[in-house]
Amino acid sequence: QVQLVESGGGLVQAGGSLRLSCAASGFTFSSSRMGWFRQAPGKERELIASINWSGGFTWYVDSAEGRFTISRDNAKNMVYLQMNSLKPEDTATYYCAGRRRPTGNYDVWGQGTQVTVSL
Repeated sequence: QVQLVESGGGLVQAGGSLRLSCAASGFTFSSSRMGWFRQAPGKERELIASINWSGGFTWYVDSAEGRFTISRDNAKNMVYLQMNSLKPEDTATYYCAGRRRPTGNYDVWGQGTQVTVSL
């Protein structure tokens, strides 16, 4: 069964940190590009960070650059998102996603984990 399961969300004060984790199973994780998306109420889902199969190349949306770090452990089939200096505008549901093909859309999705940043 192809599956992504996120964990690590919660309530944190502005300026704090959270580490999201995503456990993958049922597909060849080590050859898949992985990403973290988020969706705030009333807004579209947006890609905020991605990492290539080896972990050697990462990408961040401008609002996450310098504050968030995506990483992966192919031996454990895990991908992580370390979020520092959190702001209230980071409040959203965060989704882990995988792209099994070299190009195209992300085709494996987790159920999401809520992150709420208070003032």
